[in-house]
Amino acid sequence: MRETMVQPPKTAGRTSPGLLYGLRVAATAQAAALLVAASFAGQAVESDSMVETHVMAGMVVHLVALVQIVLAVLVWRPGRGAGWPALASVALFVVGLAQHFTWLWLGAHLPNGVLLFGLIVAVLVWAWSPAASRRR
Repeated sequence: MRETMVQPPKTAGRTSPGLLYGLRVAATAQAAALLVAASFAGQAVESDSMVETHVMAGMVVHLVALVQIVLAVLVWRPGRGAGWPALASVALFVVGLAQHFTWLWLGAHLPNGVLLFGLIVAVLVWAWSPAASRRR
């Protein structure tokens, strides 16, 4: 009787490349949306006509955050990737919602904006690093 060796799939030690790429795209889009929203915020301080544009850019940030949450959870649970990007993505969404409620109180609105940038930079750096493709 002869034993046969079964080769593991090529992605055995890696998360799904498609899901990870989707998370990379979502995190990049989130960073771009935050930069646009921040630039409109600076203009809204000088001109009341830009306030509505800043609010609409914030809505885009929320929509991208929802997509990012779904992708981060899929990379984490079925993909067996790291779990903290999913938690950071949820935090991005929650802090983004807090931005809508604190828009008149700059003492909270500005630090929340800085927190948003810190969270998205952390997720973005991780998503594009080689460590993101390794399974737990």
